[in-house]
Amino acid sequence: MRIEQESDGVSASRKHLVFAYYITGHGFGHATRVTEVARHLIDAGHDVHVVTGAPDFVFTSEIKSPRLFIRKVLLDCGAVQADALTVDRLASLEKYSETAVKPRAKILAIETEWLNSIKADLVVSDVVPVACRAAADAGIRSVCVTNFSWDFIYAEYVMAAGLHHRSIVWQIAEDYSHCEFLIRLPGYCPMPAFRDVIDVPLVVRRLHKSAKEVRKELNVPDDVKLVILNFGGQPSGWNIKEEYLPPGWLCLVCGASDNEDLPPNFRKLARDAYTPDIIAACDCMLGKIGYGTCSEALAYKCPFVFVRRDYFNEEPFLRNMLEYYQCGVEMIRRDLITGHWRPYLERAISLKPCYEAGINGGEKAAHILQETAFGKNYASDKLSGARRLRDAIVLGYQLQRAPGRDCAIPEWYSKSGDQLDQSISTPGNDGGFKFHSGIEDFDILHGDSHDLPDTVAFLQSLSELVAKNTKRERKAAANIFLWEEEIFVTRAPGRLDVMGGIADYSGSLVLQMPIREACHVALQRVHPSKHRLWKHAEARQNDKGGSPTAVLQIVSYGSELGNRGPTFDMDLSDFMDGDKPISYKQAREYFAQDPAQKWAAYVAGAILVLMTELGVKFEDSISMLVSSAVPEGKGVSSSASVEVASMSAIAAAHGLNIGSRDLALLCQKVENHIVGAPCGVMDQMASACGEANKLLAMICQPAEIVGLVEIPNHIRVWGVDSGIRHSVGGADYGSVRIGAFMGMKMIKSKASEELTEMSAAKGLNSDDVEQDDIELLKQETSLEYLCNLTPHRFEALYAKKIPESIPGKKFLEQYKNHNDPVTIIDEKRNYGVKAPTIHPIYENFRVKTFKALLTSASSSNQLTALGELLYQCHYSYSACGLGSDGTDRLVHLVQELQHSAASKSEGGTLYGAKITGGGSGGTVCVIGKNCLKSSEQIIELQKRYQKATGYLPFIFEGSSPGAGKFGYLKIRRRATPRKVDSYGDINAALAEKES
Repeated sequence: MRIEQESDGVSASRKHLVFAYYITGHGFGHATRVTEVARHLIDAGHDVHVVTGAPDFVFTSEIKSPRLFIRKVLLDCGAVQADALTVDRLASLEKYSETAVKPRAKILAIETEWLNSIKADLVVSDVVPVACRAAADAGIRSVCVTNFSWDFIYAEYVMAAGLHHRSIVWQIAEDYSHCEFLIRLPGYCPMPAFRDVIDVPLVVRRLHKSAKEVRKELNVPDDVKLVILNFGGQPSGWNIKEEYLPPGWLCLVCGASDNEDLPPNFRKLARDAYTPDIIAACDCMLGKIGYGTCSEALAYKCPFVFVRRDYFNEEPFLRNMLEYYQCGVEMIRRDLITGHWRPYLERAISLKPCYEAGINGGEKAAHILQETAFGKNYASDKLSGARRLRDAIVLGYQLQRAPGRDCAIPEWYSKSGDQLDQSISTPGNDGGFKFHSGIEDFDILHGDSHDLPDTVAFLQSLSELVAKNTKRERKAAANIFLWEEEIFVTRAPGRLDVMGGIADYSGSLVLQMPIREACHVALQRVHPSKHRLWKHAEARQNDKGGSPTAVLQIVSYGSELGNRGPTFDMDLSDFMDGDKPISYKQAREYFAQDPAQKWAAYVAGAILVLMTELGVKFEDSISMLVSSAVPEGKGVSSSASVEVASMSAIAAAHGLNIGSRDLALLCQKVENHIVGAPCGVMDQMASACGEANKLLAMICQPAEIVGLVEIPNHIRVWGVDSGIRHSVGGADYGSVRIGAFMGMKMIKSKASEELTEMSAAKGLNSDDVEQDDIELLKQETSLEYLCNLTPHRFEALYAKKIPESIPGKKFLEQYKNHNDPVTIIDEKRNYGVKAPTIHPIYENFRVKTFKALLTSASSSNQLTALGELLYQCHYSYSACGLGSDGTDRLVHLVQELQHSAASKSEGGTLYGAKITGGGSGGTVCVIGKNCLKSSEQIIELQKRYQKATGYLPFIFEGSSPGAGKFGYLKIRRRATPRKVDSYGDINAALAEKES
């Protein structure tokens, strides 16, 4: 039966339908919105069987009907949370595997039988993957209703915490591809598994009581400000205190435990309290972002003070929606825990939420579901399930948010006092010419822009911060500088790992090229009494009392791409323990408190390293703006460029004369000891010491520059991004490093055994050959770097003695330690040893050969040999377990193009490729002939990769100077910018205007 007349609502039907509605096990928000959709279906006379792990009262408090059936089954687990704000990524993947992957066959059999037993007309999922597949097996249509899908959420978890679980993402995407179409809710994430989409308004639970009635029931006077604390559990280590609230406020606490004692201005809500009514009656809400809290805050115009959760990819999209409708205020997690609530609450009640769109999404969705069950076809016939699945697989190669979205800097990050200094003049509208380059808006007191376009653009962005129409992304930065004071600007590029890679921590020779993309830092040092503080930072200072103290404020552009906090601030006294700096371990724990702000360790960590290593004292406040064009997760040293640019700016502003090599070593300490990433030093050295269009040749023992190698004019290198996110902080990189140090320990132990035996037998035969062997063994017993062992010595004496792998516990029992200060052996883990040991020994030889070949005579054999060395390096990475599907595909495509007829007709174009940096994704380095045909083949490589994966690779080409060569700029904004353009000639400017 089909309904002839469509309506917005769900009309009573003469045909009784049965809906099976599956609800994910993640949070109450899914259950509450399902309740609203199910209510409309039941009101239309249909049966709804809810499959859920949520408590019954979530449904029965709103739906009192015999047509509601609750089946308590949990078929997925969502994101596992260590506490209310912390997601455990690896635990999430492992629990999903236990819940939905291992028992998959049994689940499908049971669900198929159950669906047939209740004679379901339609399966609805929010957003349980296996429900879609079970529906297909039962021959029943299925629809998803959601704002996110688990393939998108788990994709980042897979790359960051558990590559061995990557099949989960594929399986979820495949399950979703059986869904007929998606009813998409506002604040949605990218969901490539669903190609057919219908958008509906917010799904929001209706109100039962007015705000006045709620306040009367709670006995709250009208003049008391109400805030609802809605976290679904409290952050770990939290102890609420009376002083957290300003005078005249009362906080209603959801989910408080029965045995928890609360201060008098905090009041527990009953566990079954109907929160929509309470939210509508409150002046604001404090909590974590989820669909339920966001939708109800918007619908009932309740300003929402939110704290970021780490590693939950749904959040940025909901956050954008909140801030777009002027309904959101972001609170720093540290201020939540320590009770600095006042500035956030006061800001919240000053907002004017402006969401006026529909809140009848439940009714709309129910109507669509009813029509679908009657047989209406909403899906596009031209898009098959296979097509949708192919598009879903694209996500596996992206595994990160797409760039280009508006970055959600909290709108309220404005200066605590007056607005921008009005004494700064701006050009009038008198027909005069404005400078467009940005440089002419400043007096350059020291340094040179080197005519670098990105530096000119950065200065232009600084000059634009003064304008009142500053973009939302830059409001946080607009108020941290005193424009009449000096500002220091530094620049540090990323790097392309041409040869050497992970062998750097084993002391290899490496060849690194600084790339065109770079990080810029603008820094101002001011007396604390003059420092422009954000409101929450000012409140923190006021609470301490006394005279102003030094504060560090940092703004990071582009933060939303990595779902990190856009700003960071701290009192510099937090780095002190009495009269001494805190330890690196304490600093690492400090920055780890809030994963959304952990990025600040790369920047602020430079201050602690300078305190600890050089005894520098910081008495002035510091404001920093970090703007990096070096893409994150591509294996081109985005972190090193941030560290080097930050350290350079701090050093310049404080008059510290630190050489480029020493600065790079200090930056490595930041990453090793404060960030906690076990990288070698080549990244920082390339960023600090490199020169444009040259390869920095360096022996990493620990950082000895042996020269700059010119790239011959007939040779060219490119970097090609695979789209697979790379992280040196990932588990695979660290385990390979541990394996290499284990191997070195075994070699030294074996050399010691051989030396003992040979020394005992020396009296029998003391010829010169044996004496030379003894000297070699002595060197090998005290081996400091694995790369100092030659390949032939390794093969002759040690190769057969190194095991393929060894359990951590067994290694520690036999060898005590692995002598690596930046990694820790997990006793429960099994470590590969042979491949990680072989790689640096042979890589050092390959790099030396590569360097020698670059200076040899030009010939096709030269390029062929160079390319072969790259290929050997690539496959050695893979043997260590540091490969990836995307980088392997790119290398294979280079081989296809190399051996194509078109390449042979040109006498060769592309000659070799390898994965770079820490591996496990990231960028591939390609070497070829410097000619037009090679450039065309790189474009062809892009197209073929996009066709195969859906991802268009970014191409890194070009080079730029390292931070040492760039130096620093010291600038001050002119009170009155000149009224000529960047050509510097009025006549030329007039001619240009007339033309």
